[in-house]
Amino acid sequence: MSREDQNVVTVSVSYGGGTLDLGIFDGFEGGEIDSSEKKFNPGGMQRTISLGGRKTVGNVTVSRLYDLARDHPLMGWLAGGVGRADVTVIKASMTIDEVAIAAPLVYRGKLKTLTPPTHDSESDDAAMWEMEISSATMTQAA
Repeated sequence: MSREDQNVVTVSVSYGGGTLDLGIFDGFEGGEIDSSEKKFNPGGMQRTISLGGRKTVGNVTVSRLYDLARDHPLMGWLAGGVGRADVTVIKASMTIDEVAIAAPLVYRGKLKTLTPPTHDSESDDAAMWEMEISSATMTQAA
């Protein structure tokens, strides 16, 4: 058994000849594994045959609190990588005692969207920013 908060999600971004470890993120959404569905109906009213289909990995969105000292200097560099930067997201489950479990899930893809924090002069909510990664693969580390 586990809770939603029993994960540690880390992100690294590579482009322009460099790789930057962005550290731990607070939120993770997406990454579902799906497939297209193809069915064939043979003649003579025989039963439908499922032919299976191509596997796809849904986009992953990661988010975290916008730290002015840590995150603000990265925004221009990350914006330059939208559509071309390679992103690796590692999602490791943790025990209740905050110990990472072996064999984390590893998502790899391109940086699709960078969303800086929203602004509202009437709000005192946490300023969050996020990245959407166009996932190409999901594997499980050994």
